[in-house]
Amino acid sequence: MDFYYPNFTNDFWRICGLLFCGERDFFTVTGEKRFDKERIKAFCNEKGIAMYDTACAVRRLKGNASDKFLEVVEASDIPALLSRIPECRAVAATGQKAADVIADTFGCGNPGTGGECPLYAGGRELHFFRMPSTSRAYPLPLGKKAESYEKLFRSAGILP
Repeated sequence: MDFYYPNFTNDFWRICGLLFCGERDFFTVTGEKRFDKERIKAFCNEKGIAMYDTACAVRRLKGNASDKFLEVVEASDIPALLSRIPECRAVAATGQKAADVIADTFGCGNPGTGGECPLYAGGRELHFFRMPSTSRAYPLPLGKKAESYEKLFRSAGILP
């Protein structure tokens, strides 16, 4: 899937399915081990969820996906992006490297996993959340991860 969180073992779309639709497999293609990209995109458009990479150029220092061995060569222009989204109320990072880039870019605090702090961008205050990883390699049960994401989505005003 050419979109965010495509790996079927990643739980991001299961968390969204659970929180918004009451069904963890809502975004799964029935009978297949993949997510429904079109359903996901429609959901994101409907809810006003935007996703973007915090870096546009990176270098993997080892042959794995760990942020620990990731070097950000060029950070994305997140301030310019946020200037085009005046309705945005919250920014979330799902990994430590992304949280570091955001904190460095805005000169704000870097909340611990599951925490939040203020972020000022373009004359407005946003909530900056550091979310737990949705990778199954991250040792936290799905329900506990969902609790953190529920806080984010409620704060952003997209989950009643």
